[in-house]
Amino acid sequence: MLDFKHLKGDLFGGLTAGIVALPLALAFGVQSGLGASAGLYGAMVLGLLAALFGGTDTQISGPTGPMTIVSATVVSMAIAKYGSVDNAWGIIVLTFLLAGVFQILFGVLKIGKYIKFIPYPVLSGFMSGIGVIIIVFQIFPVLGLASPSKIWNVFAGLPEAIYQYNMISVILTLSTILIIYILPKITKIIPSTLIALILLTLVSYFLHLDLPLIGEMPSGLPSLKIASLAQLNLSDINLALLPAITLAGLGTIDSLLTSVVADNITRTKHNSNKELIGQGIGNMAASLIGGIPGAGATMRTVVNFKSGGRTKLSGVIHSILLILIVLGLGKYVAYIPLSVLAGILITVGISIIDRRGLKNILNMSKADAFILLTVLFLTVFVDLLQAVGIGMVMASLIFMRKASEMVENTVSLEKVEKYDREIAWSDEANFSLQQDYVYIKRFDGPMFFGVASKMMERVNKIPANAKVIIFRMKKVPYMDQSGLYALEEVIKEMQKMGIIVVLTMTQPQPLYMLKKNRFVPGVLPKEYLFESIEDCTIWLKEYFEKQDKLNNPTDKL
Repeated sequence: MLDFKHLKGDLFGGLTAGIVALPLALAFGVQSGLGASAGLYGAMVLGLLAALFGGTDTQISGPTGPMTIVSATVVSMAIAKYGSVDNAWGIIVLTFLLAGVFQILFGVLKIGKYIKFIPYPVLSGFMSGIGVIIIVFQIFPVLGLASPSKIWNVFAGLPEAIYQYNMISVILTLSTILIIYILPKITKIIPSTLIALILLTLVSYFLHLDLPLIGEMPSGLPSLKIASLAQLNLSDINLALLPAITLAGLGTIDSLLTSVVADNITRTKHNSNKELIGQGIGNMAASLIGGIPGAGATMRTVVNFKSGGRTKLSGVIHSILLILIVLGLGKYVAYIPLSVLAGILITVGISIIDRRGLKNILNMSKADAFILLTVLFLTVFVDLLQAVGIGMVMASLIFMRKASEMVENTVSLEKVEKYDREIAWSDEANFSLQQDYVYIKRFDGPMFFGVASKMMERVNKIPANAKVIIFRMKKVPYMDQSGLYALEEVIKEMQKMGIIVVLTMTQPQPLYMLKKNRFVPGVLPKEYLFESIEDCTIWLKEYFEKQDKLNNPTDKL
């Protein structure tokens, strides 16, 4: 049910998101191997139906980098088997259709809640690998040449390609990248990707530059591809199953991560399973008109919210704009240089790479760093789904080993636990009585990838009048990279709200993680770490005495 009470904001949010989506949809369509029109068809249909049936009010859906990479693999395999795109439409449509079916099934079976168990190193390596793939596949288009379908062939053919490069193509790509990065520093009124696309296309057209172009797009609304399914047999269904599961799994991860981002900026709570059903319906419908599958798009979702979008109506408006573009401006898309789209995709690839994870890789535990690099390598050179699967197994085995070590250490803690608990509860009671704006939260158990997603939920449960929050870390014997980054996000969010966060009784391993990753003092000042609840009590008393003097100054005679 559409809500019109935020009509003005939704209108501006939807229009802005649609403008941002246009160049990306064209670029992803070309990247997929099905042409720019496939990207637009996927964006307008998925965006519309995911908005209507999904579970995240402000989410904007459409083709994304990770989904396009897998779609391109599906298309290249289909063409290799059937000889041409026209002959391969049946298996392509079936694969994309089944991906939507599996997403709906994931939603019905309530699998969405298990996405939170993906460890940070696995997710970081996976996303960085996707970013690397996108960038590598743009090397040939940047040089003005057609890109090979496999990443190994890109590297193998690079020496020969360098001798055949088109300097004008390289210049247009570099110009695209410069505009995208520099223009936002001057103005953010119009998306820099759209400016780059229009401006450099006009330059190419009026100067009659000799460059590879997108070429003619079908005019009007797309035709149904249902007839192509009639030509398939049972063996074709088996061929489509694994790629469809890969797309469905990837689309699930991609969409729900964007939903979490939307929750954080809107301070709301999405419905994971409903979101998967909406994404599945959208991807099924997109496949039937020759569109590529997609997912919730983080950048477009953030742009939508910042431009005023608050309800599902903004997603609908975004799709209507794309439909109008297909109906009225399709003929002009033919003149867009492929090198400009390559520049856009390079910036997309760079944004997908997890720079924080790679930057901190030397500060991570050896196990987390090894998992991250392994998943990154497997994503780029082997298979996306296998990369995530192997990464999950590795992370689980490492955590089980850590868990066994924690059990062994439990006995040595029992002797001091009773006394510590009595002091802690007594002090907590005193805090509650004396300062109704002090909030205390005790964490029980390790902060690892299995509980990281719960961390952000704590922000919404904090009393509105809270000024200081005390995290008791006595019962946190272990912290991995996922737990560290989740804690960092929570504390940064609280700091934005003007709340001071302090940690008490932090155990050696978590404390080592905090210092090695420069969490202390980068995020949390060193003086906000206390060895005991008593030390924290003394500091708290001094802090509020200072605050009282500042708020109620006395005149000195």
